[in-house]
Amino acid sequence: MSSITDLIRKEIENLSTDATRTNVGTIATLADGVARVEGLSKVMYNEMVEFPNNVLGIALNLEEDSVGCVLLGETSLLKEGDEARTTGKLLSVPVGKGLLGRVVDAVGRPIDEKGPIDSDITYPVERIAPGIIPRKSVTQPLQTGIMAVDSMIPIGRGQRELIIGDRSTGKTTIAIDTIINQAKINKKGKESGDANFRPVYCIYVAVGQKNSNVARTIKVFEETGAMEYVTIVSAPAADNPANQYLAPYGGCAMGEWFMENGMDALIVYDDLSKHAVAYRQISLILKRPSGREAYPGDVFYLHSRLLERSARLNEDNGNGSLTALPIIETQMGDVSGYIPTNVISITDGQIFLETDLFNKGIRPAVSVGLSVSRVGSAAQIKAYKKVSGKVKLELAQFRELAAFSQFESDLDAATKARLDRGARIVELFKQTAFNPVSVEIQTAVMWAVQNDFFDSIEVSNIASSVNSLKEYLSTQGTEACEEIYKSGKLEKETEEKLRSALEDWKRTQS
Repeated sequence: MSSITDLIRKEIENLSTDATRTNVGTIATLADGVARVEGLSKVMYNEMVEFPNNVLGIALNLEEDSVGCVLLGETSLLKEGDEARTTGKLLSVPVGKGLLGRVVDAVGRPIDEKGPIDSDITYPVERIAPGIIPRKSVTQPLQTGIMAVDSMIPIGRGQRELIIGDRSTGKTTIAIDTIINQAKINKKGKESGDANFRPVYCIYVAVGQKNSNVARTIKVFEETGAMEYVTIVSAPAADNPANQYLAPYGGCAMGEWFMENGMDALIVYDDLSKHAVAYRQISLILKRPSGREAYPGDVFYLHSRLLERSARLNEDNGNGSLTALPIIETQMGDVSGYIPTNVISITDGQIFLETDLFNKGIRPAVSVGLSVSRVGSAAQIKAYKKVSGKVKLELAQFRELAAFSQFESDLDAATKARLDRGARIVELFKQTAFNPVSVEIQTAVMWAVQNDFFDSIEVSNIASSVNSLKEYLSTQGTEACEEIYKSGKLEKETEEKLRSALEDWKRTQS
C-alpha cells in the first residue's frame, strides 16, 4: 500500500503546474488567397501560420489589429471564423544534392512523382546576402557554350548577368543552353579524373510559365543528359501568386547550400517580370500603398535582396559561388521600363536580345551595342581572351558601317574589308538551339577567323563551313583543342598544331 502512496506522491511532485500559452487567432476575412487573421499577437514576419485541413500561410502584413497571411494551400478548405496558429518557424525549403534531377514546387515539395526528396537539411527562403568581406572578385569563367556570348559578353562564376529582350527572342534558350553546357563540362571533367575539377550544379526557376513550356524544358534536359545536374523549381502561371512570389527565393536557398559548402552553382530566374507582377498582385490584395505602374514601393528591394545573394565567396568561406542569370521581358524593346531599369542597376551586365535581329535569322539575336559584361575578360581563359579581343569592336564597326553597304562602289578598300569581315563574324555567331560548343573548339574557330581561314569562303556558306570545322575538330584535329582544354593557353606550339589541323580541314573543303 505504501508503494502506491509513494508512487502517487512522486507523480504529484513531478506534476508541472506551468501554464502553456499558444498563440491562436481567427480568420476575420478570406479572399483572393489572403486571410486576414485577428488575435495573433506574437507572430514574426515570414512566419508559417497553420490553418485547419493542413493549409499553411505566411505572415506578410503585420498590422496593429490583424495579420495579413498569404495562403499556400487550397483556400476553398477554409472559411471565416476558422482558427489560425503560429508555428514559430520561418518558411524553409529542403536543400542538398538530393534535389538534383528533381522537379519541385515553390517550397520544395516534389511534383515529379518520383517519391519524397532525399534531404534532411532545410534553409529559410529569406536569407541575408553575404557581406563585403566574405566575397571575392569574379575571375573564374562560366562558359555558356554560345560563341556570341562567350566571346563578347563573358560570364564568370559568382556573376549576375541579366538576359533581357522582348517576348520570343530566345531568352530562355540562352539560359537552357548554358545549363546544358555545364552538364557537358561536368561530364568531361568527371571523365578526366582531375582532382581540382569543380562541377557546376544548376537550378532552373520557372515563374509564371505555361506548364507546356516547363514540360518542354524538362524534356530537353532529359534528352541532353543534363537533368542529373539540375533542379527545377516550378511555379507555373496557373499557380497562386504566393507560390510565384516565393519560388525564386526558394530556388536561391537551394543554390546557396552549394555555395556555402564550397561548390559552384548556377541559378536561372525565368522570369523576374512575372515575379514582380505576382508580388504586385499580392501587395494589392494586402492593401499595401501602390506607386508607379501600381507596383508597391518596395519592388526594388524585392529583386535586390534576391540577386545580392549570388556571389563568389573567398577561400576563408569555402570558395564557393552562386551565379545568377535573371531573365526580364521588355515591351517593344523598351529597356527604360520600371522593372528592367531596376534589375539592370542590380546586375553585373546584360545580354540584350533584339527582335529585329531575331526576325532576320541572326540567332542568338544578341545586340552588341546594348549588351555588356561588367566582369569582362577577367572571366575568360587566356587562350580565348587572346583570339576574341578584337571581335566585339569589329562587329560594332560592321553594324555602324552596314548602312553604307548600299553604296558599295564608292567605298574604299579598308571599309569594304571591314564590312566583309563583319558579315563573316555575323554568320560565324549563328548557332542552333540546345547545341552549345566547348570553349576549346570556340577558341579554335575564332583563331581561324582571325587568321583568314574563312576569307576565301562565300559569306552564305560560312555557317555550314563553321559546322564542318567544329565536327572536324571534335573528331580528327583534336590534339590542339586538347592542349587548349588542359592548359587554358594558346602557346606557339599549340598554334602550329592548330594551323596544321585547319589546313587539313581546308583541303577537305575544296
